[in-house]
Amino acid sequence: MPHPPRKIASLPEEIELYRDRIWRRNPELIIEDRADAERFIGDVGFCLTLTDSRYPGPSIYIAVCGRRDAHMPRNVQKDPESSLAWTLKDEVMRGGGFYYAKIMKGKSTFVAPRLIPYFNALWGVPRGKESDKLSIDARAILKVLRKEWEMATSDLRGASGVKDRARFTRAIDELQRAMKVIPSEVVYQPFSYIWMLAEGRFPEQLAVKVKKEEALCEVARAFLSVAGITLQGELSRITGLSRPDAGRGNHLLVAEGFAKRLSEGVYQLRTLYQRDDEAQLSNPIPDIEYAKQAHK
Repeated sequence: MPHPPRKIASLPEEIELYRDRIWRRNPELIIEDRADAERFIGDVGFCLTLTDSRYPGPSIYIAVCGRRDAHMPRNVQKDPESSLAWTLKDEVMRGGGFYYAKIMKGKSTFVAPRLIPYFNALWGVPRGKESDKLSIDARAILKVLRKEWEMATSDLRGASGVKDRARFTRAIDELQRAMKVIPSEVVYQPFSYIWMLAEGRFPEQLAVKVKKEEALCEVARAFLSVAGITLQGELSRITGLSRPDAGRGNHLLVAEGFAKRLSEGVYQLRTLYQRDDEAQLSNPIPDIEYAKQAHK
């Protein structure tokens, strides 16, 4: 009777090294200023900002730390790495070259311009569906911004009539997830975000019409390109896409020959073997049947 396939408790070291290079989990590749941060976001396509090793995927904070085990301390104000990551997040946001908002699972996300149409196709709410999809509070805030174009938090609360802080926060987060509103600036004395319409900063990208299947494919492509291998449920956990949608995106990559299916829910970048020198992959990647167990 044949033995069952061996369960892999972690990613192969070759894949970890691949991610180290692209996600900047290497002390020689850390990001130290705005230019570094913008190159990093451009390379990975999309990333979170202040997540650490306890959350999957690339992030500004991990790239500042330059190590796999980066762990955000409780007292972030006195931690130089946390402070730098926060500062870079603000500087890139102000620069306006990359989309910044709470999109993926309600977490602060940077998206490179080339991927904005695909994110909008998956998370955005068309204007004709706003009355059905958006809450009353969110629509009230949106109505004000369409008149004023840009407004600080306190002024926007008053003008929209959504004066309760908790209600306003829920509504502004809803508008960010729907890719309607973004912060364009933050001031700290007193603390306030300046809010604006997303279409005011990225009109061309948000005007592009993309079908859902194409968007799923391109978001899956962006992640697999920088991850090397996608484990079962990994794309869904990072982006907030449903498991079926994330799986559909990966299936489309297999169909076009961009990815190879190793086992149920586990996909490998097909060109990975051709990138050994660049990605510092010393040996062929082993068959990782059941590697999905690592992220269950």
